[in-house]
Amino acid sequence: MNTVGQPLDRTDGILKVTGQAQYAAEFPAANMAHAVLVTSTIARGTIASIDDARAQSMPGVLYVMTFRNAPRLPGDGKAKVSPPALRRLSLLQDNEVHYDNEPVAVVVADSLEHATHAADELRIDYRPIAPTLDFARAKPASHPPASMIGGPADTMRGHPEAALRAGAVRVDVRYTTPMEHHNPVEPHAVLALWDGPQLTLYDTTQGVSNAQQAVATTLGIPAEQVHVISPFVGGGFGCKGSVWSHVVLCAMAAREVGRPVRLALTRPQMFGPVGGRPRTEQHIVAAAHSDGTLSALRHDTFSNTSMIEDWTETCGVVTRMLYAVPNLATTHRLVPLNVGTPTFMRAPGEATGSFALESAMDELAYALKMDPIEFRLKNYAEISPQENKPWSSKQLRECYRVGAERFGWAQRPRAPRSMRDGDTLTGMGMATATYPAHRSEASAMAQILPDGTATVVSGTQDIGTGTYTVMTQVAADALGFPIERVRFALGDSTLPRAPVSGGSQSVASVAPAVREAASAARAKLIELARADSGSPLYGVSADELTVVDGWVINRARPTQRDPAAALIARAGSRPIEVTASAHSGNEREHYVFDSFGAVFARVHVDAALGTIRVPRVVAVYDVGRLLNAQTGRSQLMGGIVWGIGAALEEESLLDARYGRFVNANLAEYHVPVNADIGTIDATVLDAPDPRINALGARGIGEIGITGVAAAVANAVYHATGVRVRDLPITLDKVLTPATV
Repeated sequence: MNTVGQPLDRTDGILKVTGQAQYAAEFPAANMAHAVLVTSTIARGTIASIDDARAQSMPGVLYVMTFRNAPRLPGDGKAKVSPPALRRLSLLQDNEVHYDNEPVAVVVADSLEHATHAADELRIDYRPIAPTLDFARAKPASHPPASMIGGPADTMRGHPEAALRAGAVRVDVRYTTPMEHHNPVEPHAVLALWDGPQLTLYDTTQGVSNAQQAVATTLGIPAEQVHVISPFVGGGFGCKGSVWSHVVLCAMAAREVGRPVRLALTRPQMFGPVGGRPRTEQHIVAAAHSDGTLSALRHDTFSNTSMIEDWTETCGVVTRMLYAVPNLATTHRLVPLNVGTPTFMRAPGEATGSFALESAMDELAYALKMDPIEFRLKNYAEISPQENKPWSSKQLRECYRVGAERFGWAQRPRAPRSMRDGDTLTGMGMATATYPAHRSEASAMAQILPDGTATVVSGTQDIGTGTYTVMTQVAADALGFPIERVRFALGDSTLPRAPVSGGSQSVASVAPAVREAASAARAKLIELARADSGSPLYGVSADELTVVDGWVINRARPTQRDPAAALIARAGSRPIEVTASAHSGNEREHYVFDSFGAVFARVHVDAALGTIRVPRVVAVYDVGRLLNAQTGRSQLMGGIVWGIGAALEEESLLDARYGRFVNANLAEYHVPVNADIGTIDATVLDAPDPRINALGARGIGEIGITGVAAAVANAVYHATGVRVRDLPITLDKVLTPATV
């Protein structure tokens, strides 16, 4: 049995294309009420007064919840706040306003139309205070953040300042990336139902167990009294990795009205109260010897956070580990603004940090008159330079080689603006991709049922990446059952606990647990056959038995066999059930776990108009073993598409007068569509990681976006001779460059 790695169709595909898959806002409930979130129209100040008389008197209105009548929560809703696991939320506990679009009221009615109408009639007067909104003028914190995901905020090795001064060739450049906001097809939504003290939440979340704990802690109730259900998520990309204000507000409202309540955010409400990618300004100074050996590198990052919680975009973490540079310094500083708190957004830190680092590497390669790949290979890190440990597995050299060959890199002339076809300037650029390989403890349960089928469950999530499918494949192979006789279930906090689907860790964490549980169930089935006097396999050694297509068979005599259903029936029709957990050991004490890739982009730039197209991207990845060739390639392609969007289109435009995002809709918040994307050639090397888990599989959800923006930017420079250091790269920046 070997379905793992095969390009099998999604097991949940039919449910999705026929509309049978139920998302959070689609679950029914008897006597359900509807809630509408009301958000602030100022960026800073206090609520002076609220006139809710007309709203309260309108047909169907059940409850208008404001800071004046909202239930009091432990610690004013801030009990045990520990970002990012438990965020600082806006739960109507006071009259303060910290950013535009912050929740300030919830209107509940018997229909969505009635709730929407009443919300429009709510009159709120504010006492505004001048907000801090201009990133360039705001004063950054003088000290590093108290804590940061991915390691310390500041690091240093060697003597970077002296080495920078002594470098034969040097670049000193600044790059910026804009605020961005997640726009998954499914906006945030939740349905809250109380049954006495028990709360059930149908939530669109990337972590059912995390949501259970966060909601329980905020409400001050035991975690076992909160049941979170999320069988399908219509995209998350990080914004659904945390519990946000609307989830708790909906639970509060449902308890007050004594009815199930559904609350779904509008598209404009996706800009602010549920996170986004912060703006960054990254200063990179790099020096190299004349032979191309890096002598020193400094990477200083400034990124915005909110006024209510610190969030750090970890741009420098990729710089610390990617190249063998002996003298290095990285710093991170926060710029507090009156905006919503930023959050995880696909490859947070690595996506933005790799744009700056890989653009700077390209600039330094040009200054050295070296080929960009040759320059990277000259500084190839054979071991982790930050931790001074070997990699668990690293095939980046092969990624460069295969990618360059598939892309035709050898035909690229080195000089910028040297490739032209009529009015079209052509450029070729490349960059390195990388993302950490994370793994957390996870559990799963496997059952072999009396009808000869198997069910395997784990409290993980499928955020559109194919978790249902790959876990079914892993379970089927471990059980020895045909895939059509195995069902995998997830998305329920009552199932064995699994980590949040973030940090590209679900496959590396959950798949080993599924394999352990299924293998143990298979072993029990074999023992059942050996102990069954009515079985033709009675008394046969366990080493001589295996399971194929749901039959226990004698390896030496394949005709000597017994089906699982018959074995269980003779044993009293009791299902075989096993729960197992899997977690990492001490391997991280000896190895560093990262994934790598090489991205090559070709661009066409209209010489007169400056419009930019990306007709072709070639990317080759070292991500360990791929559990499903089809869903895996789809994930990587999705990341590449997003990277193209980040390079050329995506930007949240903040009105610096009012703190409002002026393009908070899909008409003006530009993301790539089919017409924007050319050919994408994504390849994964067949190189299982022998140390991360028994399957050799690392996560792939986030590496696909890393390096893409830099590859496109480097190609634009090669095409035009114009170095654009501020994303997105729009035609005005190519035609009227600020710097060249």
